[in-house]
Amino acid sequence: MNDTIFFFFYNMAHHSQVFDAVVVFFAVYFPYIVIIIAGLFLLFHHEVLQAENPFQVFLEKKKEILMVFFIGIIAYLADTAIKFIIQTPRPFDVFSQVHPLFAEDWYSFPSGHATFFMALAFALFFLHKKTGYVFMFFAVIIGIARIIAGVHFPIDILGGFCVGFLVAYLFKKFEPKNLTV
Repeated sequence: MNDTIFFFFYNMAHHSQVFDAVVVFFAVYFPYIVIIIAGLFLLFHHEVLQAENPFQVFLEKKKEILMVFFIGIIAYLADTAIKFIIQTPRPFDVFSQVHPLFAEDWYSFPSGHATFFMALAFALFFLHKKTGYVFMFFAVIIGIARIIAGVHFPIDILGGFCVGFLVAYLFKKFEPKNLTV
């Protein structure tokens, strides 16, 4: 089933240079935009940049702002450890007919992008529900683009989503009460 779903998405690639460019944009460049959007949301949501004394407001809200990105980084480190242990090859290493739209190396499972962006999305969700949903959508778009690009299997993306959610959930559940925003 994993291979069937992979080829369903991957077979969309290599038919149009424009479509391939859009896929590469969402798989490679859009993640940077999502990080910037998350940072700007947290800064503007707390009116840090609009305050008379932005540094003071940032110090008051720094725990929430930094925690969102810290959760993403911890999730990515967990992803790296899992990749090192499991060592799953990428689709283009398994199937000779798969030609990725861009180069990737190292192991495939779980997807580091899916892990980081789902952790970021759930960290935001636990703080701001509606915004969290938007970032979950972004994570799904990035994940699907990476499947179409031929660098991940669907199970890699799903595994990344699970790791990202789990890390964010554990931080939320075991957050010391004296650190609450």
